Amino acid sequence: MDALNLTSLFPGIGTFFSSPFIITLARFILIGLGITVIYLGRKNVLEPLVMIPMGLGMIAINTGMLYMPNGQIGNLFLDPMLSDTDQLMNVMQIDFLQPIYTLTFSNGLIACFIFMGIGALLDIGYLLQRPYTSMFLALCGELGTFLTVPIARAMGLTLNESASIAMVGGADGPMVLFTSLSLAKHLFVPITVVAYLYLGLTYGGYPYLVKLLIPQRLRAIKMKRETKKAKNYSATTKLSLAVVLCLILCLLFPVAAPLFFSLFMGIVIRESGLTHFQEFITNTLLYGSTFLLGMLLGVLCDAKLLTDPIVFKLLILGILALLISGIGGIMGGYIMYFIKKGNFNPVIGIAAVSCVPTTAKVAQKIVSKENPSSMILPEAIGANISGVITTAIIAGLYITFFPHLK
Repeated sequence: MDALNLTSLFPGIGTFFSSPFIITLARFILIGLGITVIYLGRKNVLEPLVMIPMGLGMIAINTGMLYMPNGQIGNLFLDPMLSDTDQLMNVMQIDFLQPIYTLTFSNGLIACFIFMGIGALLDIGYLLQRPYTSMFLALCGELGTFLTVPIARAMGLTLNESASIAMVGGADGPMVLFTSLSLAKHLFVPITVVAYLYLGLTYGGYPYLVKLLIPQRLRAIKMKRETKKAKNYSATTKLSLAVVLCLILCLLFPVAAPLFFSLFMGIVIRESGLTHFQEFITNTLLYGSTFLLGMLLGVLCDAKLLTDPIVFKLLILGILALLISGIGGIMGGYIMYFIKKGNFNPVIGIAAVSCVPTTAKVAQKIVSKENPSSMILPEAIGANISGVITTAIIAGLYITFFPHLK
């Protein structure tokens, strides 16, 4: 039997989803979703920095409709599907967000800016303290990134499309954005929207997953620290590691070099003591890019774009990728618990899913609720940082090799 394909199973499904009634209904649903996203962001159930501007964008794009001269319904926000340069130059003089989308979003620049900001916030000393444990957990936390590819293929997606949606399992928004731009540009908009909608679940949903899979007595474990004092690595050591890793990864995966460069540039700025640059990157650049990202994501939630039948598959695969990665991270935590003969809190495993620093904070919050004297944040941050690097490497592998595979 051929791979699951909604269009082949139901020949009229494309016409059904593009009907005026369905699009109008979808608009009302997205307006309601936008209001919900703003509310949950305000309550800190979802990440407010992205979700609040995204929610308002969803409301505006689905209410601010115009009947254009050619009889079609349009808006004055942006057209993500334009590629012809002459048309693009004309539209950039009309749609007020088109220049920002074209010059910063659809080429991955915002993703690189955000990655640079993340790098400037990371202290890779946590990784150096426990490199093997951190990297092992990070690999476990990528389970969804790997397993979603064959599942997506079975559902009828191409290999490149499968890899793009599978990257949601890494819980790193800029990485999903960059990978989908490189491998499946025609699905770039819905994959990116699905990814950022679901990344909020790492904040609001993962605590329930942890409580379901890890009993209270294990969540409350207080680890015994080693008697010898943990080594503090100098800024020079951290700087040298960042430079060497950037060199090696850019050499191995040149198509993903912009991501590696951005991440390690942030780390190098931090460890070089360039405080003015660091403040600019972690404040103005990071928060400005995050704001524009959230606003553009909301505006991309146009019902007409998101009523394509393939979006239903992406919604299923996105949540599946994050769920499998969360389970993989927790499995890694259990493995370390047995390796260390009980002197390891398995909740740390959820931090290996690299939504920095959300999953690390989620892990510590869960543990503190069960045992206020238990401190797992250093180990969780180490796994978190390793997860970022691992996700970037997997993105590099997918972008480099998958276009050459059948």
